[in-house]
Amino acid sequence: MANVSVYNMEGSEVGSMELNDAVFGVEINEHLVHMAVVRQLANKRQGTQSAKTRSEVRGGGRKPWRQKGTGHARQGSIRAPQWTGGGVVFAPKPRDYSFKMNKKEKRAALKSALTSRVQDEKFIVLDELKLDAIKTKDFVKVLKNLKVSKALVVLDDSDFIIEKSAANVPDVRTALVSTINVYDILKYDTVITTRAGAEKIEEVYA
Repeated sequence: MANVSVYNMEGSEVGSMELNDAVFGVEINEHLVHMAVVRQLANKRQGTQSAKTRSEVRGGGRKPWRQKGTGHARQGSIRAPQWTGGGVVFAPKPRDYSFKMNKKEKRAALKSALTSRVQDEKFIVLDELKLDAIKTKDFVKVLKNLKVSKALVVLDDSDFIIEKSAANVPDVRTALVSTINVYDILKYDTVITTRAGAEKIEEVYA
């Protein structure tokens, strides 16, 4: 089992914790991780882009000049793609970019991402994460104590004070254990959670 240090909010090591290899010690599957990231970005696309083909552009019904004898190249319409104001050859049309992954694939990709963070020593466990009031300055101080700037903070339960204190910090995102995803884990350099959060991740994803 992987063994990680447990820190307090002052950045001092106060103990250690063993992580379940079924979640934090799996064989990393780069293909599934890549697929999960591409899927999430594809599913976010609106797919509303649109341009007109030559059949949809207004005008161009009459042949601009006769076929032969003018010295010009033959033309059938002033709305053909080579003309200014003409239609687009393979015009983009509204479409759905989303695609599905199996549940087992999504879970394996998430475990791979978490394992990579543990192996890179970018998975920080705190004994607790509590603030008395909504204060961005206090939250930033905790990050400085941990020597972290870009982080995904995973909470075991909804904490309004922490969520609001972190809301205005650039390069920091908060998420519940049930809402973490591969893209966020990889996008933010470090994953920060509490001992309770790590146990809940093991409970949910093992």
